[in-house]
Amino acid sequence: MSAAVRTRTRDPRVILNALRERVPQLVNDVGVKDLWDREVRLLLRDSVSVPSLAERVLGQGVAYLITAMESPGVDMGVGRTVDIGVHQLILDTPLYFAFCDAYNGGRYKHHAPLIERRRDGTVMRTAELLRRNGFMVDDELWAGDESDCSPCDDKVPDSH
Repeated sequence: MSAAVRTRTRDPRVILNALRERVPQLVNDVGVKDLWDREVRLLLRDSVSVPSLAERVLGQGVAYLITAMESPGVDMGVGRTVDIGVHQLILDTPLYFAFCDAYNGGRYKHHAPLIERRRDGTVMRTAELLRRNGFMVDDELWAGDESDCSPCDDKVPDSH
């Protein structure tokens, strides 16, 4: 008999909302119901015009940041589209500090982008890292920017 294979899928919405106790003041902002809703609404305010796309971009941003924090020293990078979600999370600094506290051992994870974009397959390798880390990968978002990576560098200790 073969043993059943248990697969684990990590839900970015659940992960984000689990940080609520660490940043309760953010949930009270303009009547948002939870942290997920807050970040989606900020994306809609600033950079994404379609709610379903904002949710997809945010979910992949959460998956990327968690994977980067759980994989120190691993070469990773996103394309322009997913980078919008990553930047949204980093710009909401109380939330990003809560991320770092929960997933990076309480240490701040620096964001140290390179100026030149890379075109070496990093985007799709990163998508596979997310998949192996238990996240669903929105292949359309990753493949759309496959050849245009927004890489980060390890020139700053503990950076992505």
